[in-house]
Amino acid sequence: MLERTFDAMTAAGINEFVVVTGYRGNMIRQFLTEHYAHVTIHFLDNADYANNNNIYSLWMTRDFVRGRDFLLMDSDILFDPQIVCRMLQEPDSALALNRHELGEEEIKVIVDETGRITEISKTCSIQQAIGESVGIEKMSADYSEALFRELDVMIEQEELIDIFYERAFERLIPQGHSFKVVDTTDYFSIELDTVEDFNRAKELIPPTLY
Repeated sequence: MLERTFDAMTAAGINEFVVVTGYRGNMIRQFLTEHYAHVTIHFLDNADYANNNNIYSLWMTRDFVRGRDFLLMDSDILFDPQIVCRMLQEPDSALALNRHELGEEEIKVIVDETGRITEISKTCSIQQAIGESVGIEKMSADYSEALFRELDVMIEQEELIDIFYERAFERLIPQGHSFKVVDTTDYFSIELDTVEDFNRAKELIPPTLY
C-alpha cells in the first residue's frame, strides 16, 4: 500500500515527501530509501504512536509543511492513482469524497449549498452526510498556516494528542477555513483496517489496479 501511494504521487510529479513513522518505522524507512532514492523524503518518528493518534503525527510535520501547499495522505488507503491527479487540479483546499451507504465508523461529510464542508466527523448525522472522506486532502498555503496554528493550540495547550485530525478541520470551519468537496466516487478507493477489509478489497479492486 505504501508503494502504491508513493508511485501514485511520484507519477503525478510530486518529488518531496514527509513520512511520519511509528510501528516498524525502520522497515518503512529502509524500504522507501531503497526504492525512492530519486525523491526527497523527510522521515519523522512518532515514537509514542501507541498512545497518540494521527493528529499528533500531522502536527509533527509542521516544520516542513506549515504555510505550504501539500497533500495529506492517510496510510491505510488502497486507491486509484487518478485520485491524486484530480486533487492536484484543484486550486483551493479540497477533500476527496466517496459517496456510498454510510454507517457509524466512517468519517462522514456534510456540506452547504456551495459544496463547502460544514461538518466532518464519525459522529455527524448519517442522514445529512453526502459521503465518506477518502482520507486524501489538498491543503493550500493559507489553509496550512491556519491548520498548524490550530494544531499548536490543540497539542501544546489542550493536550489533545489522541484524537483524529479531522477535529482540527472542524474547528477551522467557524474561522472561515474549509474544504471544497471533490467527488472521487468514480475512482476506486477503500480503507483497510482489518483482515475483512483486506479480503473485501481483493474482491472489489478493479483488474486495472492489480
